[in-house]
Amino acid sequence: MTLSAESIWLYAGAMVAIWLTPGPVWVAIMARALSSGFAGVWPLAIGVAIGDMIWPLVAIFGLSVIVAQSAFLLEALRWVAAAVFIGMGILLIRSASQPVGSDSRLTKRGRWAGFTAGLLAIAGNPKAALFYIGVLPGFFGLAQITAGDVVLIVAMSAAIPFVLNMGMGAAVAAARQRLATPSGMRMMNMVSGGLLIAVGSVIGLSQLLAG
Repeated sequence: MTLSAESIWLYAGAMVAIWLTPGPVWVAIMARALSSGFAGVWPLAIGVAIGDMIWPLVAIFGLSVIVAQSAFLLEALRWVAAAVFIGMGILLIRSASQPVGSDSRLTKRGRWAGFTAGLLAIAGNPKAALFYIGVLPGFFGLAQITAGDVVLIVAMSAAIPFVLNMGMGAAVAAARQRLATPSGMRMMNMVSGGLLIAVGSVIGLSQLLAG
């Protein structure tokens, strides 16, 4: 294994930081926790974990090689990331009063339905795509990594969000009576949307300062 302890810890911290920004997985977890309690969350978390194992493999063996060879593509990807985060935040705030559990694709009962919802949430998550393809190559020298390094990166990419998703699901399920009210959902959506806009703004500002 060639990865340094510093790069491993930095990557773990980045995984926590990216998880803290709201996205489709947050919405899916809240929807299932509010509709079915914790029993509806853990199958979804497993589905998300499977997707979180696929994304870093795509980054390591595929698109990251192309992106890493072009400074223009890296810069463009950061601007795309800023626009996506801000756009997601605006949409979330605009629909703040809409109950998050109203999407039947997310709230359909059953373990298989929850697992499938998790796979779909992570597969269509622009936050995950931008992080793994645009950011992961900056933590590790992908040209020198070994099979053991790949296994560790994939395991971290799946395990860290899985633990956090399970914790969030348990917390939302425990507070489902209070959060399921229109005022509770509006507040949660407003805060989440504001966080997304803030993240996008920081990315855009850093690009302007770097330029």
